[in-house]
Amino acid sequence: MQINQFMITPASGKRLIAKALTNHIPVQKTLESGTLVIIAGTTNGYVAEEILSSQGQIDDFSKKKFFRGIVLPSSQPRTENGRLPDETGFPGDVVIVDGKWKKGLTIFDVADDLIEGDIILKGANALDVNNKKAAIYIGHPQGGTILASLKAVVGRRVRLILPVGLEKRVNTDLDEMAMKLNSPGARGPRFLPVAGEVFTEIDAISSLTGAKAYMIAAGGVAGAEGSVWLAVSGIKQEVEAAQKLIKSVSMEPAFSLPKHE
Repeated sequence: MQINQFMITPASGKRLIAKALTNHIPVQKTLESGTLVIIAGTTNGYVAEEILSSQGQIDDFSKKKFFRGIVLPSSQPRTENGRLPDETGFPGDVVIVDGKWKKGLTIFDVADDLIEGDIILKGANALDVNNKKAAIYIGHPQGGTILASLKAVVGRRVRLILPVGLEKRVNTDLDEMAMKLNSPGARGPRFLPVAGEVFTEIDAISSLTGAKAYMIAAGGVAGAEGSVWLAVSGIKQEVEAAQKLIKSVSMEPAFSLPKHE
């Protein structure tokens, strides 16, 4: 067995997750026959980019506005609920039916028609790494895209996959925090722990190389803020494959908004 250590930035992690989900067997099967819904979000922007590229349908897609709510520094214009002041150009979610991108549709258009075998990809805002649980911030008074999704997930066994980067890890009990943040008198976004297939950089490395990855350190400066260090173990071929994979995403630039923003 070999062990090597690698640093992954948040942007590299998003690209890594996207590459792995594009090759994820359940996703591949649904692309052949079924409906895949990629709900708008920054991580899912990378996922949509990779999947649409694999299908030869990347034209007219940009991840730069592929989100509804976003966390920005105080130097950027924003509103209390994390929405941009100018949301013109929002492309909708990416809905792919039998391998064809149905442009302009959202989860709200298709949720009632999804059936077992279909897949929803939905990003998350908080990650419990040890228990592989995730939670989602909710700003919409009717529950937003996640409640629309859960009708299909719980009602018709549609598969829910939650792509989420390790930089969103927290050490609090997600259920306990939901009770506090959703209680009368609380302010700010609501908070919903969700049962689904959590998919992080750790899962991406495992699925693409067979190696096992463990988060061992975190942090950085000068562009490495939010980065994580992973120890990757496996037989020689697996660790070498992981090294090649991580190197391929190591120069991924940080996510940026359109210039006019």
